[in-house]
Amino acid sequence: MNAEKRKQIFERLKTANPNPTTELEYTTPFELLIAVILSAQATDVSVNKATRKLYIVANTPEKIFALGVDGLIPYVQTIGLYRNKAKNVIDTCRLLLEHHHGEVPRDRESLQALPGVGRKTANVVLNTAFGQPAMAVDTHIFRVSNRTGLAPGKNVDIVEQKLMKFVPPEYLLDAHHWLILHGRYTCLARTPQCWNCPIADLCEFKTKTRMPEKGI
Repeated sequence: MNAEKRKQIFERLKTANPNPTTELEYTTPFELLIAVILSAQATDVSVNKATRKLYIVANTPEKIFALGVDGLIPYVQTIGLYRNKAKNVIDTCRLLLEHHHGEVPRDRESLQALPGVGRKTANVVLNTAFGQPAMAVDTHIFRVSNRTGLAPGKNVDIVEQKLMKFVPPEYLLDAHHWLILHGRYTCLARTPQCWNCPIADLCEFKTKTRMPEKGI
């Protein structure tokens, strides 16, 4: 895919959604961090239902740490892998208090040192909370990048590197949100809605044999 086609793709995505953002509900970088930790292998809808109840009671590292794992579990037990996530959240709160004065760090290395925070989670926080160009490649972005020909790659690291290189600079800050929303609601895994896609004529999917869905 050439540079002009990539630019047109993001121009159209921007026209359709000028101010994209995460569907996770949050008001502070800390609330976003906890929501993203909880969202691993879970839907944003399920996480939002849990955090709406949790954040009324506790929405700072001090307050959530004070709950302890057993006190946190009732708020997150409707989310998959909740026991392990509850432990990671409490440990993360402890480290934030011990090493970062209760503040969410703004650098990747410090973020990824927190329990339950991998590269994708760190990228979400850096991009969404702190306005840094970053690409959190999840299953939706991986699929869209490969299917459209925008940034094909065999694994998420390659796709991330290509997106950071190929996305026009003026669109890089919001590209993560446009791509994930496009994959979530239009470029679906099994039944892509090509008939309702604003970039269908720019997409290379229709010119190829249908891609296998395994691992995408």
